[in-house]
Amino acid sequence: SSGINAEWPLRPGSNPQIIAHLEKSLDYTIFDVKWVPCSARFVVIGSHARGTGAMQVFEMGQKELTVSKKYEKKDSLKCCTFGASTLQERHLATGSFAGKMETWDLEKGNMPIYSVQAHKEIINCIDGCGGLGIGIGAPEIVTGSRDGAVKVWDVRQDNDPVAVMQPKESETRRDCWTVAFGNSYTEAERVVAAGYDNGDIKLFDLRSMSVRWETNVKNGVCGLQFDRKDILMNKLVATTLESKFVTFDMRTHHPKNGYPSVVEKAHKSTIWGVRHLPQNRDIYMTLGGNGSVCLWKYNYPKERTKQDSDGVEMGVAGTVDQVQNVVLGTQPISAFDWSPDKEGLCVCSGFDQTVRVCIVTRLKSL
Repeated sequence: SSGINAEWPLRPGSNPQIIAHLEKSLDYTIFDVKWVPCSARFVVIGSHARGTGAMQVFEMGQKELTVSKKYEKKDSLKCCTFGASTLQERHLATGSFAGKMETWDLEKGNMPIYSVQAHKEIINCIDGCGGLGIGIGAPEIVTGSRDGAVKVWDVRQDNDPVAVMQPKESETRRDCWTVAFGNSYTEAERVVAAGYDNGDIKLFDLRSMSVRWETNVKNGVCGLQFDRKDILMNKLVATTLESKFVTFDMRTHHPKNGYPSVVEKAHKSTIWGVRHLPQNRDIYMTLGGNGSVCLWKYNYPKERTKQDSDGVEMGVAGTVDQVQNVVLGTQPISAFDWSPDKEGLCVCSGFDQTVRVCIVTRLKSL
């Protein structure tokens, strides 16, 4: 492994620190958390013990978190995104245990603005693109489900998805655990990366409607994220079961070797997800099943490409350094979101039914 390991003696005082600032215990299982863009508020979704969905908006005060909106839904909610909404509307898209994808106005969240029976089974994951003033192209939402399908939706259109990626009837259906948009740097270009329970990662090209690349990382893929959605593909991080995560350099594809990658171990447990810092795409946080979060920095190699023995261009992977790690709780940290507006401000949640606002200091020094 080319990076440093979790036991590396981090220099106190010089490295960024991860400080738990505010926390609140809730009376339901939390599955996802997102900052409301352009605000000091965040939304938490999850599942009540009675099987109904929880949706709460929290406001950040000086010393505590207060609930500003609270809704209970018919079905438990698993995942959410603002990624396809405008900054003016800030509509939240959610995926439910019943396979429904819906969008909500958080100010009047009793009835959905848009609702579709997207999948036959639970929607495990969701991502949005083309909104929030980031990049160009149509506002789209992608959902991945236990039913094995990955579907892309344009909420301006009626109930049919604009793209469906699923195995043929004769093929085994794998549980899709994570989806991520990327490569959305022109009106036409856009890809979706999907990760599955058997370690498969598939890259779907939405322009040519084909599988552009696939690989297997040997362990179930819990989280995927491009370092940026709105640029020519640069890096893709995949987190897995068995305490491993892989950083792919997505700039140069080799016909035989595919994309170069660097593998790291961390958390000594499942790595539930990864989130890149909005203000610096080479810094990212991984979420541990042991209740910890780890901050990493990617270092590019001197040359990002070289020629193989046949003169064909191939990519060169960089290295990954662990900058900081901290244990926040005893249960897995399953959801995390950086504030898009204030560098270093973040919110995370764990299976201990607690939501935490943290501050990461000295990020500019990296």
